Amino acid sequence: MDEIATSSDEVGKTVQSGGAGDRAGAESGGTPPRDRTDRSAALLATLIAVPVTVAVAGFTFAKLTPDAPAAEPGPAATSAGPQSTAPVEMAAPPLAERPATVCRALTSQLPPAVRDLRQRPVTAGPEQNAAYGDPALTIGCGGAEPDPGDTDDVWLVNKVCWYAVEGPDATVLTTLDRETAVRVTVPHAYGSALQWVSPISDVVIASVPSGGAAPAGCAG
Repeated sequence: MDEIATSSDEVGKTVQSGGAGDRAGAESGGTPPRDRTDRSAALLATLIAVPVTVAVAGFTFAKLTPDAPAAEPGPAATSAGPQSTAPVEMAAPPLAERPATVCRALTSQLPPAVRDLRQRPVTAGPEQNAAYGDPALTIGCGGAEPDPGDTDDVWLVNKVCWYAVEGPDATVLTTLDRETAVRVTVPHAYGSALQWVSPISDVVIASVPSGGAAPAGCAG
């Protein structure tokens, strides 16, 4: 029993001695206990590291995320906006039986739209006339083909020979190599007239028979 008590007293003295030493070190301006300092330093490092990590993660996400799709371009200057559906005034001269048959074949195969111009009704002769868009691009079938001069320009578009005449408001293109004439009137608002007869030429080839040899300027 005496030995146990003695050991207990020694342990107590040792603990007291350690505590006193720590206090003495603190009071004498020595190094404070490392435990609290280390925890403070670790907390400060964590507070700094978290925002940096978030910023880096945000930057990485921004780089990996695809750009938002660009706004689709607006309509081109030649694109049709809201279009009138009113009938387009067109003349319908009487046709002989054969040209009338050919023109009916042509108009029956015309598309419901030429590029972005929707078809509109006409005031006369739907079996030989058609109109698209606003202002109206018109197609007329029948009659004699023109006889251009040797120096006049002619154009071969999708295997159809066209002769162009410029007017104040529109370009009139007429076929030169078909059994019966096909005329396309393209308002200047739609830009180059030849680009508009390209899809029409395909219908002309399919429905209006050739009228013989094309002028020299359309050979090829």
